[in-house]
Amino acid sequence: MIPILLFLFSSNLFIKTLSLQVHEPANTNARITVMGFVYCDICSNNSFSRHSYFIPGAEVKIDCKIKAISARTREQIQFTVNRTTNRYGVYKLEIPSVDGIACTEATFASSCQASLMWSSSTSCNVPGYRTTTNQIAVKSKQANLCIYSLNALNFKPSKRDITLCGK
Repeated sequence: MIPILLFLFSSNLFIKTLSLQVHEPANTNARITVMGFVYCDICSNNSFSRHSYFIPGAEVKIDCKIKAISARTREQIQFTVNRTTNRYGVYKLEIPSVDGIACTEATFASSCQASLMWSSSTSCNVPGYRTTTNQIAVKSKQANLCIYSLNALNFKPSKRDITLCGK
């Protein structure tokens, strides 16, 4: 009887020891957000001035290449999507967690760019900054979230308003 109890006890202890050593891999998949904004450059000086305003309803094309983590291959996810700016002139693309994409890798080995398609404004519809590849990549380890904040894109009026902007 004692050998059986000793066997069961030692078997149970061995199984518990194994379960402590075997860890589930941490969820390293990142959620990715790409965002930027579009504004009307009233004075056509390629900067946001006190007369500038954000353009809701502008269409923007986003192209991204996101490098995946893989020990055996060099995988890359590529996609192109169109987004429309909200009432604050902000466009945003949210990519849910994708297998093999980790926040630390995504921010350094990946890139996105945005291009103007068209403006919803009839008075401010001449493209200024048409394409941006400059980005600030922000990562949050706690939430495993990567944010690509792209530089602003702008439209300008066909004719500069000298009354507002001077010569």
